[in-house]
Order: sequence, then structure tokens, then C-alpha cells
Amino acid sequence: MMAQARTRADKSPPNDRPILADQDLGAPNAAAYGAPHPQPPPQPPIPVIVRLDRTIQTHGAACVRSARRGAWSNPFLSRYPGLAGDNALADQNVTGSNWSDDELDAIVADHFAMLRAQSEGEPYVKAHHARALMEQTGRSHRSVEFKHMNISAVLAELGLPTIRGYRPMANYQAAIFDALDRYLDARPDAWALGLPDQASGLAEEGAVYSSPIGGGGPPQAVEGAAAPGAILPATTPPTANPAKPRPPGLVRIIRKFDPAARDHRNRTLGLMGEQRVFDHECAFLIANDRADLARKIEWTSQEHGDGAGYDIRSYAPDGRERLIEVKATRGGPTTDFFLTRTEREVSLERPDAWRLYRLHDLPKTPGLFQLKPPLEVAVNLSAETWRARF
Repeated sequence: MMAQARTRADKSPPNDRPILADQDLGAPNAAAYGAPHPQPPPQPPIPVIVRLDRTIQTHGAACVRSARRGAWSNPFLSRYPGLAGDNALADQNVTGSNWSDDELDAIVADHFAMLRAQSEGEPYVKAHHARALMEQTGRSHRSVEFKHMNISAVLAELGLPTIRGYRPMANYQAAIFDALDRYLDARPDAWALGLPDQASGLAEEGAVYSSPIGGGGPPQAVEGAAAPGAILPATTPPTANPAKPRPPGLVRIIRKFDPAARDHRNRTLGLMGEQRVFDHECAFLIANDRADLARKIEWTSQEHGDGAGYDIRSYAPDGRERLIEVKATRGGPTTDFFLTRTEREVSLERPDAWRLYRLHDLPKTPGLFQLKPPLEVAVNLSAETWRARF
């Protein structure tokens, strides 16, 4: 499934009263001094570059106050140091230059150090990490944060978790793909980030599942209110026809590490995703006063195996059957996933009941969106393997 994150248009700050560079702030009273006060010659407006609805436009002095407050990126501020304020780059020699391989290796290693701390529940302070990188590279705080958001965007496409507070921003420097390639080759343990450990029981084949709603095994009774946090937040599905194709470097690193195949093989991740959806369905029906239907939910892949073409048999509040195929990832909404031949055939045979539940950003901040047949309307399907026979 190939899609790109939507971009949000920049917005001008509200109620921003501009200060004109050539504004007459008032001259001394000429009568009081006995001679006319000479006026300074008019100054040309200072050019300021602002982003507005993804179009670059040049504005005059009316934008000076907003630029002083750092509301927009302004490559001309180095010419007017009085306007740069706290957003001035620490070292003007690196202003506008691409990050070197050494700098990229340093920030990628730092990113994974924070990601590992987040996954293990250890405290860390992003500002402290940023300050150390600023001292090491001479880059500004803003430059460091943007690069972390670029890394988040690539990791989300690779099916890996992201750091809270560094939302993915797909404005890539091409060299970032090589830096991540180098790190993941040297540290294959990074692929385990965000997964439960073996002690959780989910990593073992045939593990007995338990639900905070229904107890161990298939729920025989579901009473009372839904468990807090069991209902997953709904998110908007990505578009199947992105305005911008993936850059070649991203296509290459996705092809090499193949997040769809990794997620498909990852039994721990699959069980974790199915558990969350099972609990979500129970909680949703209870919240809609249908505890009777919640008691009938079946975790099909656990009770009958993986060959049914769906993982969970549930119900809509009006009693209609729902055949749910769960696709789980630690990555973002646009991470690729695999669909088996059986799953697609069942989706075509039972389009009224079959639903694909895409569960993303596991385990810390999961989101869920649903796709219904025909899937070709929502995703781009391409053949990965072929069955050969005589």
C-alpha cells in the first residue's frame, strides 16, 4: 500500500499587527525646537520569505514582526541579524548546507537511543539530546528537530515505532536513507523495538490469550462497562493515489528491509494486534449496550487456525456479522502490508461482512482504520509471489 502523509498548510499567526519598516512613528514637535525636524530617508522593505499554502511568496516589511518571532523560515535573516532572535543558526557556516554522513550517523544513533528508552519506559529529555547534537554539529535546535522528524517519517514507512513529539515529516535529505541503512545493518536488534518480551507470553506459538474484558480464553461472560482504553481511536485511511511518489532512496530501503514481510512473519506483533482488536470489539459492543453480542465474539485464528481468511468474527451493534482481518504494525498508517490469496478471496465472497482493520503505531499510541471491499478502491495491490504448478 503506497500512500504519503498529508501535509498541513502553514497558517499565519492570528491577530498579528504588522510593524512596517518605513512606518513614521512620529517626529518631535517642530515648534518646540524652533526648527523643522529632518525626516530619515525612506528605507526599502526587507524581503521575507514565508510559506503559505505550500506556495513560496515574497512579502515586504509587513512581515517583519512575524519573522522576528520566528513564525516562518527565512533564509534572509542571516543578512539581518537583529531579526534572527533565538532561531538564528548556531553556526552560519552550516546554514542551508546538507548534513554530512558523520552528522547523520550521529543523529540517527541518538534517535534510536531515545526510541529505545521510550520503548523500555526509561526517562529521557529530548531537549538534552538536542543540545548535545547542537554542540557536536553546530546545527540549530530547529534543524536538529526537523531532522529527527525526517527520521520518524522513514521509520514509520519501515514499520518501526516513532518518538512521541517528533511527528513524521517527509521532507527528506536523500542521504538520510543511507544513514538509516548503515545503522540498521549494524544494529539488527533495532527491529525488536516496541515488541513485548518473551515473558509476556505473546511471543510463543499457541500462547493462551487473555482479555481484560472476557478473562482467559474465549469470553464466556462479558458484563459491566468496557475496560478503560480498550476502544481504539479511529484514524483516517491514507489515500491510494498520493500526490507525491516515494523518493527513490525510500523505495530502495523499503525494498531491502521489506516491512510488509517482516510484519507478516512477526507472530508476536500479529498476536498483539489481534488481542487489541478483540478487546476493542468487546468494548465497542458493550458501549453500545450489546453485551449479548460481545459474548459471541470469536478469535477465529486462535480457535481454528489462520486459514479462514479472517482473524476475528464479531458483530455490528445491529447484529450483522463482521469478519475482521487484522493487519498490525508498529509503523505508521502508510506502512505496506501483505494480503494473502485466501483473505482476498473471502473479501470478494463476503463483501458485506469482511473488513480489514489496519492497526498502526503499536504499542504505545495505536490508531485504527477500516477498509471494506473492494480493496482496490483503497489500496494498490501488486503480486509479490506466484504459485507454479503443472
